[in-house]
Amino acid sequence: MTTALPRAAFLLPPPELARALIGCELLVDGVGGVIVETEAYDRDDPASHAYSGPTARNAAMFGPPGHAYVYRSYGLHWCLNLVCGPRVGGAVLFRAITPLHGVEAMRARRGAQPDRLLCAGPGRLCQALAVTREHDNLPMDAPPFELRARASEPPIAQGPRIGLSRAAETPWRFGWRGSAFLSRPMPV
Repeated sequence: MTTALPRAAFLLPPPELARALIGCELLVDGVGGVIVETEAYDRDDPASHAYSGPTARNAAMFGPPGHAYVYRSYGLHWCLNLVCGPRVGGAVLFRAITPLHGVEAMRARRGAQPDRLLCAGPGRLCQALAVTREHDNLPMDAPPFELRARASEPPIAQGPRIGLSRAAETPWRFGWRGSAFLSRPMPV
């Protein structure tokens, strides 16, 4: 039996939730797998989309915790975040999952890729799960989303975020230590 991630988790500060999500499962319309990599962003964080205040693009970040924030990165790739925290403007970016459910659908969406690369990176993850702007601001504890609690805490590594021009040194990237499905290796 699977247990849904408790709604109280959505109120955790972004770094705490980012860590707590490692080992949980993320599914979209039944397709997904185990979360192995996340990054946290806070309202006061210069790398956060919420840092400069609300806009049409980041409106979901100023809404209720537990909702999706979906945006395009560099105009190419969709990225999925879980809005969270005790105050507005926080979110956790889903960076990678281990594909387990609906792998054939993921392969069809991603093309000829090794399974290790199906969901390794936020853009690949969204393509594999068919996440688009239409998912923005939807509650992540209701269909088409499903967030399942982890059975036990996996070995977790922590390090600086990647692909940022500001505040990249902030150690708010979390990953399942030793996972072959990470977007990039974690520091030892």
